[in-house]
Amino acid sequence: MDVRDVCVIGGNRYFGKRLIQRLLDAGVRVTVINRGSCAPPEGAEHLVADRDDESALTAALGDRSFDAVVDQVCYTPRQAEIARRVFAGRTGRYVMTSTVEVYEHQDSAGLIREETVDPRTVAVDLALPWDDTDFREAHYGEGKRQAEAVFAAGPVFPYVAVRVAHVLGGADDFTGRIDHYAERIRAGEPIAVPAVNRTATYVYVEEIAAFLDWVLRADFTGPVNAAAHGRLGTDDICAALTGSIGGTARFEVVGGDGELSPFSFTRSYGMDNSRAEQLGFRFGDSREWLARAIAETAGAHAAEVRG
Repeated sequence: MDVRDVCVIGGNRYFGKRLIQRLLDAGVRVTVINRGSCAPPEGAEHLVADRDDESALTAALGDRSFDAVVDQVCYTPRQAEIARRVFAGRTGRYVMTSTVEVYEHQDSAGLIREETVDPRTVAVDLALPWDDTDFREAHYGEGKRQAEAVFAAGPVFPYVAVRVAHVLGGADDFTGRIDHYAERIRAGEPIAVPAVNRTATYVYVEEIAAFLDWVLRADFTGPVNAAAHGRLGTDDICAALTGSIGGTARFEVVGGDGELSPFSFTRSYGMDNSRAEQLGFRFGDSREWLARAIAETAGAHAAEVRG
């Protein structure tokens, strides 16, 4: 697919920012829509609007249309409904960044394929308190499932839901998950893990930006998993971290409803990436970039602390 004009909703930071820069470097016209809290990379047109405000979003867009839209910040079915109405007739392709957490209720020894959660069968409840921040955060996976379902129900434009694995790497990782481990390792404090700690699939920050760029130019539709080959456990991540900052990781088993460290899981829902690869994208192996990814984040955050 020839893509010359792309709209990105959100995308101010992390892999969204990298995607925008890749598009600009390729000569693509990029329009970024956000609430104005952060300017997009130089060279992108900036429209300020709250995507939850349908009238404001429509007004900000004016008569613009796009070859494709990348929605980086669609968390609820209400937001998806607004996007369906506003962008109907404005785009030939809509790419929603979804999440591995759509599989949060799965527990499989094998890798999970897209059809395990078919958005066409997911019930949508617009009456739930999706505008409440605490509710939305507590129901992150459900919000994404229902948002996918809105786009899948008689789509008004071709859509793709990219189910993104846990992302690692980059000096600008804002999640604080690597910091959680680094702080405990430096302080000699225990790292909370479950009695049976499941592995998970991950993706490198540069690789997910490259994948989204590739998805924009492809012509398939529906859900697609985005994950590197090779599962990682909490011990793998901590080993890479101690290799970068020194120290020793000490694990402590937490039972019941105890709070676990960020990359420790009681369920196994690693993603199968074979659909993406059959369509033509080749993911790397997580163990090939893990040490580099952890060093990028840990090194940058350590410098911030020293500064």
